[in-house]
Amino acid sequence: MKIGIVCPYSWDVPGGVQFHIRDLAEHLTRRDHEVSVLAPADDETPLPPYVVSAGRAVPVPYNGSVARLNFGFLSAARVRRWLHDGAFDVIHIHEPTSPSLGLLACWAAQGPIVATFHTSNPRSRAMIAAYPILQPALEKISARIAVSEYARRTLVEHLGGDAVVIPNGVDVGFFADAEPKEEWQGDTIGFIGRIDEPRKGLPVLMRALPKILAERPRTRLLVAGRGDEKEAVAGLPEHLRDRVEFLGMVSDEDKARFLRSVDVYIAPNTGGESFGIILVEAMSAGAPVLASDLDAFAQVLDGGAAGELFANEDADALATAAVRLLGDPDRLAELRERGSSHVRRFDWSTVGADVLAVYETVTDGTSSVDADDRVGLLTRLGLTRD
Repeated sequence: MKIGIVCPYSWDVPGGVQFHIRDLAEHLTRRDHEVSVLAPADDETPLPPYVVSAGRAVPVPYNGSVARLNFGFLSAARVRRWLHDGAFDVIHIHEPTSPSLGLLACWAAQGPIVATFHTSNPRSRAMIAAYPILQPALEKISARIAVSEYARRTLVEHLGGDAVVIPNGVDVGFFADAEPKEEWQGDTIGFIGRIDEPRKGLPVLMRALPKILAERPRTRLLVAGRGDEKEAVAGLPEHLRDRVEFLGMVSDEDKARFLRSVDVYIAPNTGGESFGIILVEAMSAGAPVLASDLDAFAQVLDGGAAGELFANEDADALATAAVRLLGDPDRLAELRERGSSHVRRFDWSTVGADVLAVYETVTDGTSSVDADDRVGLLTRLGLTRD
């Protein structure tokens, strides 16, 4: 099958959507499909062979963050050329409502279109206001995927229609097989995310840290991600600042080693999350997870069965839970076991097959899975026809 995938966000600035698209493209390629990804990218960005650059992106505030998007007449021409040259059997557009390549592709594409909605924003006035503009494009979509129940709810409430829920995928084995790094082991708690993006929650964790260290003074906080390190620790008493170790941006390999090494992974995100891929990666690596009780996080963690939850933005609750976990080896071992078992449903072997089932439904093409498997998948996804 010839598959064209549209990435709305700049390829050179890593994020959950870009990682999902990268991993999906590589999974499909391993399954002998022909895949091309169209994405914004700066001229100097090294790109995998399957990615086609649509040109430089510009930063735009979006869903509580800053997204680097690509829009305009030149971008539209590049989209049309990519579609013409690709002659794809199916177009898979991610975030078709964002003012970027996805919307341009939705306007220009002909034939089967699958759209994945990642955003969870139940109060998006912008999306409601833009509906008359978006409607003609959305009507061209053959099948809709939401990465979580909360992304699906946002779609239903703001744009109408419905979507099948297929979560983001993870190569579970990649994280499970990573080698721990000795210097990152021993009384360590971990955080991965953009330091200077408030909704990632590092300020909440920093407010909790003095209480954690008062009870467990040997604890170290390891932080991986870009941002202003001095500003991040500015609110900490000076004598505690050496208990925070900043690692900067880490490679995929080091991220896996990081998650294999820490005693507890903490996700203090405060909002704007539709899924929580870092939680899945942490569970894949066998890291016990402590996360804020966002709806999307609670769903990923099986309501708290596969990881512990604390009240969102409550630094005292975070500290209390972290101290209790760090002092309870049996509970940590239990969370590792439960997380490792729960995370299998997010492996690409399952998620990729579900996405292919959607493609095959909208294209009526030759099945790339066994007939019985395909029927089972379509039934589970709610895509069977009368």
